Amino acid sequence: MSETATVDLTAEREKRSAAATSVVAAVFLTGMKLLVGLLTGSLGILAEAAHSGLDLVAAVVTFVAVHIAGRPADADHAYGHGKVENFSALIETVLLFVTCAWIIYEAVRRLFFHEVEVDPSLWAFLVMAVSIGVDRGRSRILYRAARKHHSQALEADALHFSTDVWSSSVVIVGLAMVWFGKNVFTGRSAWFGRADAMAALGVAMIVLFVSYRLGKRTIDVLLDRTPEGLVERFREAASGVAGVLNVTQVRVRRSGPRVFVDMNVEVDRNLAFERAHAIADDVEAVVQAIAPGADVVIHTDPREDERETLARRIRSVANRNQMAVHNILLYDENGRVAVDLHLEVDDHLDLRQAHDLASHVERDLQVDMPDIAQVTTHIESRGTSVGNGVDISSVERELVENVKRKVEGMTGPGRCHDVVVRRYGGAYAIALHCVFPKDLPIIKVHEASTAIENELRQAFPVLERVLVHAEPDAH
Repeated sequence: MSETATVDLTAEREKRSAAATSVVAAVFLTGMKLLVGLLTGSLGILAEAAHSGLDLVAAVVTFVAVHIAGRPADADHAYGHGKVENFSALIETVLLFVTCAWIIYEAVRRLFFHEVEVDPSLWAFLVMAVSIGVDRGRSRILYRAARKHHSQALEADALHFSTDVWSSSVVIVGLAMVWFGKNVFTGRSAWFGRADAMAALGVAMIVLFVSYRLGKRTIDVLLDRTPEGLVERFREAASGVAGVLNVTQVRVRRSGPRVFVDMNVEVDRNLAFERAHAIADDVEAVVQAIAPGADVVIHTDPREDERETLARRIRSVANRNQMAVHNILLYDENGRVAVDLHLEVDDHLDLRQAHDLASHVERDLQVDMPDIAQVTTHIESRGTSVGNGVDISSVERELVENVKRKVEGMTGPGRCHDVVVRRYGGAYAIALHCVFPKDLPIIKVHEASTAIENELRQAFPVLERVLVHAEPDAH
């Protein structure tokens, strides 16, 4: 059995133990209050007995719900059975409202329409004192288990039973006033006699308040209302993860003790899959730090960054003018952008014509993108001319070997091969294959190839054109 499964099994065992303890306590209190209430005629104690009876029903429902909610997810319940706990809390709330309605009805009847003799005996005080002690003990047990295992059903029971302590205290005050009316203020015994019914109304008000709070929380969970404050905390935490460009959607729901989180985050579309997955793992980790045990699903959306979008728009403007650009460099200048780029033009154009075309492209860029403060173009040949060449490698063996040695002196032994020398007109051109490390960034490959071309032209002035074909090594 895995460590996680062992922890889950222990948690379920502790939750069931706490719920079972609550059931036993409810059976004891209900029987005791009912017996003493009937013997004394105290509506306050009978109200408490009815309350405890419904506590017993609620405790049994909670026990069954905790047992069912602990079942793992299956094909028909992909999110598990956690909401059974929330449903049991709703049942408990309905029972509490029914109890309050009966208590209020009976209290009003005794206050205004039907007088009942109450005997504030020692047994009445004793049963309420015992009730307070038991309720206080079991509410602590339930609170401890609820906080440890994030169980709303146990938390609802704990909150309920902690208020029983206050309601029982109200009943004791009511019995005490009845006793004072009979034994001390005999002239006002009728007024003090009503204190028991007034105490029952006090119990009802307390239970109504607690029932409303429990009911609202339960319905919120059953309707998948987003837990207050969690979305903002998750969004802020995810936004701080390296590589996250934006958090577009966060959905949070509860099911029993578990939190389910669905989140969409935007990442650079040029990232490797492994890197995007690692970012999703990092986001999941910060969410788990806020809500331990949460079920988290992170979806990564590819997005262009602002500079990539701007470069694409620059190429679009150039294409509109039937020209190509490359080597686009962007610079920040106090909130605006400066652009350097290489503009390709036809070989047959003279400088004036080429400059006019470049100026036209520069103006179009600044009209289309006002954020661009300055555009500087480097005009170069598109290489559209076509010439005839003859392979003279067999004749120029010495040149081939010298070129090969020169290149391998820069790149390493065995990294230069297939050197071809051609003559076109009165000029020489050379093409060669050069091996580079396979994981070397292409910008570094381009720099190395350019350095080889420049070095060969300088070492062999006869060469007018040099072309280096880069290929990855096999290691």
